[in-house]
Amino acid sequence: MTKRFNILFFVCIAISMLLPTETLAQRYGFHKRQRTAEEKALEDSIPLFRGVAVGTDLVGPVMRAVGDYGQYELIVRGNLKDRYFPTVEVGYGSADKTDDATGIRYKTGAPFGRVGIDFNVMKNKHDLYRVLVGARYGYTSFNYDIGPLVIDDPVWRTKATYETTDQKCSYGWFEAVAGIDATLWKFIHLGWSVRYRARLHQKIPDVGEPYYAPGYGKKGSSRIGAMFNVMFEF
Repeated sequence: MTKRFNILFFVCIAISMLLPTETLAQRYGFHKRQRTAEEKALEDSIPLFRGVAVGTDLVGPVMRAVGDYGQYELIVRGNLKDRYFPTVEVGYGSADKTDDATGIRYKTGAPFGRVGIDFNVMKNKHDLYRVLVGARYGYTSFNYDIGPLVIDDPVWRTKATYETTDQKCSYGWFEAVAGIDATLWKFIHLGWSVRYRARLHQKIPDVGEPYYAPGYGKKGSSRIGAMFNVMFEF
């Protein structure tokens, strides 16, 4: 009898010691990890397709208005679970540059396209703000004109004019993208991105590398650019 009483006594003491611990755990949120898992399960229950956004970049038109080159483009972006954003960007780029020293004029205009995907790296992927990182593949095929170049002939003391037109060229390039997207009001979003571009392949004529390639920018093996987007998300 005494042995059974002792066992029962120790069991009661153990249970009494556990009760305050359980109460404190509930009171001070020691079960936060369990609740977070439940909230995560609720968040992940949203549909795969969350909508589509259509917009444009504002930097390219401003550059074309105040400078020698620029572009206009349309952006279409899907939304999968607020985490993945497959994106298509199409546009038209043009340049009209006259060298101050030589008087040579470079002129081109052609469409371009990019396709890729962005990832929302925010912990709360359903927030009004998104931090996006991603990649693009871009391509353009275009013709450009150079001239006229006036050359003085020292022997015959005459002037010779040289120009070339419809020089065919193509560029393919990769873009690494990092940016921010924020909800301004309901379905209106504003965002900016920084892009690092690197050429993957090209076809250039014998007369030399073009001054500007639509969608890519000025000549060079790589370059850094920026975009400021206005998007309407539905």
